[in-house]
Amino acid sequence: MTTNTLIDAKTPRMNFAKAAPRINRAIVAFDAAAREGLDPALVELVQIRASLLNNCAYCLHMHTNDARKAGESEDRLHLVAVWREARHFFTEKEQAALALTEAVTLVSERGVPDDVYAEAAAHFDADELPHLIALILAINTWNRLALTVGKVAGTDERRG
Repeated sequence: MTTNTLIDAKTPRMNFAKAAPRINRAIVAFDAAAREGLDPALVELVQIRASLLNNCAYCLHMHTNDARKAGESEDRLHLVAVWREARHFFTEKEQAALALTEAVTLVSERGVPDDVYAEAAAHFDADELPHLIALILAINTWNRLALTVGKVAGTDERRG
């Protein structure tokens, strides 16, 4: 007889917002501040790409739904994972944001290359670029939190 060591995919390990409300509020505030001044469609693309890279089903489900509600096309949603092979679906600015998202999310693999940073800096002004960087940091925090506490894809605690 073998023992199933997989986590029950229907039961989160912890409700972080209730267990650490001050910390959760700080992350929510950081996330909100990061989004300021950025195009909402771009925000969702960045969050989707990072969530894909981090294998965060909870956040991927949430942000693809948010993107659809904001009018994002199914074609673009399906192609975020392979955006380099489908560049014509994304603007140069979006491509720069997606490349920076990948570099920051996978920072331990090769750092943030100068050319990736320079391309983002060429498309985002001095006010937007720090917000983009903060957005990438925020979604990576949310992804890691969701994976650590076992958030369940298909649920959305923001809705009650």
